[in-house]
Amino acid sequence: MPEVSAEWAAAASNLLSNIRSSWTNCTVLTTVRLPGAEEDREKIWDPSTMFSEDLWLENEKNCAVVHKSKRGRKRQELLAVALGVKVGVKGALLWQPLKLFAYSQITSLVRRAALTQNDNHFNYEKAHNFKVHTFRGPHWCEYCANFMWGLIAQGVRCSDCGLNVHKQCSKYVPNDCQPDLKRIKRVYCCDLTTLVKAHNTQRPMVVDSCIREIEARGLKSEGLYRVSGFTEHIEDVKMAFDRDGDKADISANIYPDINIIAGALKLYFRDLPIPVITYDTYSKFIEAAKISNPDERLEAIHEVLMLLPAAHYETLRYLMIHLKKVTLHEKENFMNAENLGIVFGPTLMRPPEDSTLATLNDMRYQKLIVQILIENEDVLF
Repeated sequence: MPEVSAEWAAAASNLLSNIRSSWTNCTVLTTVRLPGAEEDREKIWDPSTMFSEDLWLENEKNCAVVHKSKRGRKRQELLAVALGVKVGVKGALLWQPLKLFAYSQITSLVRRAALTQNDNHFNYEKAHNFKVHTFRGPHWCEYCANFMWGLIAQGVRCSDCGLNVHKQCSKYVPNDCQPDLKRIKRVYCCDLTTLVKAHNTQRPMVVDSCIREIEARGLKSEGLYRVSGFTEHIEDVKMAFDRDGDKADISANIYPDINIIAGALKLYFRDLPIPVITYDTYSKFIEAAKISNPDERLEAIHEVLMLLPAAHYETLRYLMIHLKKVTLHEKENFMNAENLGIVFGPTLMRPPEDSTLATLNDMRYQKLIVQILIENEDVLF
């Protein structure tokens, strides 16, 4: 774990102050099993004593100097300081589920604070998509303001926002691309971050529209996401989004079969040039899935989630919340987290190399990753 900064410690302190205030008002007592001496293993979790004023003030002083701690300090010790919790004696470990919950809440807080620093949830960072271009007439570089010399291939142009720069200048242009809707030819097969920035939305409008329609009339549909709709009708929905964007009509009047809408949503994820779970993080997710210890595996998956681009993270988070709702109607739709993992595993994550053998070997881990994301969406996101 990297060295903790003062800002991180302050954010942790603010969040956990709220947790403490809500838990101290709780009257429920819970039995917690902790490692340590046999007589100390079972303790009653009483919020009023667990978060006593003296203990909290003592640990707030410790939290103020957490950023000065050594790089190798154990994560459970940092969380114990931040939570103001004393568990056992002589270095007893923090109760594992509580540790994971606290770590998840703190890191998610920092992640979301970064996304909303300017009260703009959709200001996601995006690199320019430069391609060699031949300019007609005189042109000047929009980065260095110098003339572009030559008759052909004088420089490069961003195909998403139209920025014109020298080829050598393109290496120094910041990741501040603001795609122009006039240049976005389609919705399907378009880069996810490019699409959300062009439409100034938090997630792709396809995801929002399809999920909203499915939750309105299809959560109890038997075999939801497993039963396929007619391919021709799914293609019609795709064309409607490409043509009309967020104004596409996918209501029951036009498409009464909800499996068509579910199929259109899956097709959108399959057509992404970079999957929701990106190529850069694919191998890390697969390695995390191979961890045998459930708690360590869950923590490893959470750490890899933090590496996803902001738009991909938000889209995945929203989808997992939706799929969790689908599992709540398992008695009617017969779709549990495992079944959904089989359906969405290969849809949301693909290996960087187009290898049939690698895909077959990783299928069970792809399924397991999605299953874990659904079952633990309240902790992981």
